[in-house]
Amino acid sequence: MSERLKIAIAGLGRMGTIHALHAYELARDTQTCEVVAVAEPDADRARRFISEIGKDIPVFPSVDELAKSRICRAAVVVTPTENHREHATTLISAGFRVLLEKPLTGTLEADRAFAAELDRDHPHSLMLAFQRRFDEPLQYAKQLMDSGAIGRVFKIYSALEDSNPAPNGYKSGGILPDMSIHNVDEILWLAARTPTKALAIGSRLYSHALTTCVEDFDDALLCLWFDENLLGQVQVTRNHVSGYRVETIIFGEEGQLHVGHFDQQLTSATVEAYGRRGRREPLALKTFAMRDYNRPLPEFADRFGPAYKAELSGFIECCRSGAPFPTTHRDGLRAQEAISAGMSGMLGADRAVEINQTVVTP
Repeated sequence: MSERLKIAIAGLGRMGTIHALHAYELARDTQTCEVVAVAEPDADRARRFISEIGKDIPVFPSVDELAKSRICRAAVVVTPTENHREHATTLISAGFRVLLEKPLTGTLEADRAFAAELDRDHPHSLMLAFQRRFDEPLQYAKQLMDSGAIGRVFKIYSALEDSNPAPNGYKSGGILPDMSIHNVDEILWLAARTPTKALAIGSRLYSHALTTCVEDFDDALLCLWFDENLLGQVQVTRNHVSGYRVETIIFGEEGQLHVGHFDQQLTSATVEAYGRRGRREPLALKTFAMRDYNRPLPEFADRFGPAYKAELSGFIECCRSGAPFPTTHRDGLRAQEAISAGMSGMLGADRAVEINQTVVTP
């Protein structure tokens, strides 16, 4: 496993820039990979990246050209959501293993079709990017939860709140499919089982009027019911104008776990575990340093930068060893099924419908 993995980056938008930066750092610092090409139709973007890494590498104007080049056999695909399936399929059919940024396709119907295709023809060729599973604070919280530190868990709450609307021109499949998929996957991972019922509520309150992006809601709640009296709650919004907020709270019969607090300067993330009222000392208290990139990046990079890098490192190691990926298209499909089930009984401010709890397909 001493040979470096040759890797390409397809797409250098806001998320692609983060993956490209981490790939370059891993190539420089760990010698586990080598960035050998990018696929990017915007020539200026490509030139900026090449200038930054200080290495002259081929720039392909399309994913098709990258696939034909046979320059490598691994790629990170960070193109627009509507191109995910096409671009991933093109590369996988050419023999690539692919790290695909979420979501899988953006719709439940297409997710099911793509997942079935992958299961049939390429079951181990795609890793879906769910960086929260690689986040040290959340991993520590899961260890505490699984060890029984707070007793039987009966509720998991996950919040994700952006300080701005989706960018002008951004194409969203809806705030829940686009934004909450990370929260839903996190809850499914923590719960280690599939929900049986789901319900969502959405509102248009503020930020939808500030962007050309057409999106169904700018604020939404999703409830997921599991067997054994467990409830998952997801809260997402584009309206947290004070800054990026991401928090997870795990409720147990003997205590509570809390991951993260809102801070305009996200330099750290704290995991706290407290027992029943009256206990003076916390069950656990640990703070994890986040990263200051010292450059303009999307606000979520402040909180999850180390997790994104760990995720990419995991992808590289799986490709080098030939091991199966820790997150796959199946995880994306499960999350999308839960979201879709909730949306099928969705309440909007302009709709008055009976609340339905919709069964999720196992």
